[in-house]
Amino acid sequence: MKSAFSTLPPCAGIGLRDPHHREFLDTRPAIGWVEVHSENFFGAGGETLRVLEAVRQHIPVSLHGVGLSLGSGDRASREKSRSHLKKLKSLVERIAPAAVSDHLCWSAVGGAYLNDLLPLPYTREALAVVCSRVHEAQEYLGRPLLVENVSSYLEFRGAELPEWDFLAEVARRTGCGILLDVNNIHVSAQNHGFKARNYLAAIPVGCVAEIHLAGHEETDGLLVDTHSRPVCAEVWALFEEALARFGPCPCLIEWDNDIPPLAELLREAGKAQALLDNREKRHARVA
Repeated sequence: MKSAFSTLPPCAGIGLRDPHHREFLDTRPAIGWVEVHSENFFGAGGETLRVLEAVRQHIPVSLHGVGLSLGSGDRASREKSRSHLKKLKSLVERIAPAAVSDHLCWSAVGGAYLNDLLPLPYTREALAVVCSRVHEAQEYLGRPLLVENVSSYLEFRGAELPEWDFLAEVARRTGCGILLDVNNIHVSAQNHGFKARNYLAAIPVGCVAEIHLAGHEETDGLLVDTHSRPVCAEVWALFEEALARFGPCPCLIEWDNDIPPLAELLREAGKAQALLDNREKRHARVA
């Protein structure tokens, strides 16, 4: 499925992390695309940036950020965000990525960054702040932004919209794309007691430009999005439901902690690719 928000191929990719850089360049595995964390490449030079440039020569790259803090509305944090955007734009111009994304969250206050992707109060006031920030980022970068739903472990009192309607409205008002993390949906659904399929049903079909898959762990009765385990059976099933609704699209295996050998990560991506291929075959038979 061709996307209006990115040029990523509609196939499986992996998150490319530092322990795999050299092996990836040496072996050039048969994977459709890779995603990297933008902030790790903000330097003006150095080995990591040379690696990224070498990878980009033969495979599409997606830049996935954690620092825009789209839900922060205070002046100091907005100024900090503009500095972040300047570095991001420089990297975009250097790498020419197939997609650029960040999270539907806040992670800074008073200009100080917190080491987490924190959930928003889903109010109309917060919606206006996020939409303003997304507009600002897209205008400055000169391209669409993909916005990802985060996992959460608490909810704010006084919410005026469910999270899924909030995300859909951000996409409608700003024209941004959606990076739909189905593991985050599963984690939040289990933690807060809503039905994951209701979340999928509320997201506009034409807005989903990428899907994330990852593993999680259970801690003190909560599911925690740790990116440290294989994708579980329930998330694979939700992924299949997402493919049935949104059609084949770029999907990524994220693994950021307890990082396994590259071969294991590629096998996990192979499972995602098999489900994508099966969806394509079923669609072809129906057509």
